[in-house]
Amino acid sequence: MKKIAIVFVFTLLGLATYGQQGMKFGVQGGIPLENFNDQIGVVLGVDFGHMWALGEVVDAGIMVGYIHGFPEKFGTEDALIDLPSIQFLPISAAVRVWTSNSFSFGGEIGQAIGLNNGNDGGLYYRPQIGYLMGPNTEVNLSYTTVQLENTSWNTVTVGFLYTLVLKRPY
Repeated sequence: MKKIAIVFVFTLLGLATYGQQGMKFGVQGGIPLENFNDQIGVVLGVDFGHMWALGEVVDAGIMVGYIHGFPEKFGTEDALIDLPSIQFLPISAAVRVWTSNSFSFGGEIGQAIGLNNGNDGGLYYRPQIGYLMGPNTEVNLSYTTVQLENTSWNTVTVGFLYTLVLKRPY
């Protein structure tokens, strides 16, 4: 049993070593849905991570990001209600499946740390579909959810992702 585990570990290391590696840099913008629709007007975010090609079809990796929900302002100039911003720091594992040379689907799952007062964060998941516009650039559509204590944070975003290739397979 111990020999099988050692072979398995070296096989995974070999896949990661010979797969195409790349740093991912992304930006996203969108709108909140459901519970935060009246409080937040626009959502902007950034993503940073590293993906490894596990073959020609599947990529896996880790991502970290920052999500900022900009508040709506209600009322008149005399009685303006200033709502708080909402911020998260998501840390997640990511997977992508390439159905063709240009299209992918996948997602991220992890923990979103709440950064503003009274925000404890929660379980984070982000399914997405993407279109590869060039060898290193992608446009994607995603639906983000953070399961909070009594409610959930839900957004729809459009993003742009750039891949900096660190090592090419030979």
